[in-house]
Amino acid sequence: MRLAPRSLTGQLALLILVAFLAAQFISLWLFTGERGTALQASLRVETAERAAAVVLALEAAEPDNRPGILAAARSHQAQFEVGESAISLKETELPAVRSRVTDVLGSPREIRAEEVGISPRDGRPMTPPAALAWLRDRLLAAGVAPTELRLSVLLKDGTWLNVRSRNDRRDFQLPPAILGTILLSLALIMAALWLGLRRITGPLRHLVQAAEEMGIDGPAFSMPRGGPDEVRALSDAMERMQARISGMVADRTRMLAALGHDLRSPITALRLRAEMVDDDETRERMAATLDEMQDMVEATLAYARGVSPDQPMEPTDISRLLLDLASELSETGPQVVTGTMEPVTLPLRRTPMRRALRNLIDNAQRYGGGAVIGLSRVGSDVVISIDDKGPGIPDADLSRVFEPFTRLEQSRSRETGGVGLGLPIARAILHAHGGTVELTNRAEGGLRATVTLRGVPAREG
Repeated sequence: MRLAPRSLTGQLALLILVAFLAAQFISLWLFTGERGTALQASLRVETAERAAAVVLALEAAEPDNRPGILAAARSHQAQFEVGESAISLKETELPAVRSRVTDVLGSPREIRAEEVGISPRDGRPMTPPAALAWLRDRLLAAGVAPTELRLSVLLKDGTWLNVRSRNDRRDFQLPPAILGTILLSLALIMAALWLGLRRITGPLRHLVQAAEEMGIDGPAFSMPRGGPDEVRALSDAMERMQARISGMVADRTRMLAALGHDLRSPITALRLRAEMVDDDETRERMAATLDEMQDMVEATLAYARGVSPDQPMEPTDISRLLLDLASELSETGPQVVTGTMEPVTLPLRRTPMRRALRNLIDNAQRYGGGAVIGLSRVGSDVVISIDDKGPGIPDADLSRVFEPFTRLEQSRSRETGGVGLGLPIARAILHAHGGTVELTNRAEGGLRATVTLRGVPAREG
């Protein structure tokens, strides 16, 4: 399942969103590290000063008053006790704490201090695996994990003042001002991104529409002129490309038409000369060859006219056109019947479209023993189906039959095989109308030609 957006706007928005959140995460990571370090330093100094003050009070008071001093010094986060031994497990690793205690006391003392990470549930020291020790240290440095400062100071009477000061880091929360700034920045970035991308994707959508509606035989479509320089340059390039393609197609069409027209004269002259041949068999063979040449010339001219803008677009009742073709072709060959026929009117070039549909129906009638025609709507598309009950076509040849002068029927008879331009002419005309044609073998036998006219404004009538 594809989760990433497909559109340019969606992909850039996702990329910028991820980059923004990553940048904010890194910034907060650094911020929490600095803030955690500052808080830890402040708490260490506060604990050291309180411990030093308690040491001075204990040494100045009578032994009976010591419990009261310790009780007064205790708090929810800090515990003060006097014992025969120190609680720290190793020599001091906090020189700042030791130095502060010494400064307040005014004389050097034996001091042991350490800070350990503790579990937030039971207060026991955290002992993660060695591979995760770096994570524990980072959490401690960032002030995220709870810690406990353990401090032991040797009193003058040989006993130890043991201090346990716990820091649960409950005061660490993302400040509302920072959270609001992040959300506001994200909203402004997304708004600017949306406005900027609309200026890019708007002309691109128009460019896609122009490319879809671009026809080799139609008028030049108006290319978008707005947007960035790159989009305007692409529009200009596509406009020049359309002009070149239209020019090449027009030149080819004129060349084919002129060639076909010029060939008629020598064919006619040869036909007259063939009539003067005394041998009947030779004369008949020459006449048959000339007839085949004439058919090829006429088919070539029809192919050339099929993609030329020689007809205006006009509203055409497709169902009436198909009914007329079915009736006309049924008079000269196997029966052509109509099935479901929805009334549809489309703007088309009537004569070329009639030629294309006639070629397809004639193909089904000739090789399939008749045809059944259907007309329906599928969404915004108009679909014409032409079914026959013939032997079908091998799957490998379903697309090859649309190539000019391709004949699957191996005989050289013009009555059974034609010249191989009927289907290419039909496809060229349909493509010029923005449509498609596809051949498929039916499961129940026979062949189906499916004509689809896409994206054409249609009116039911």
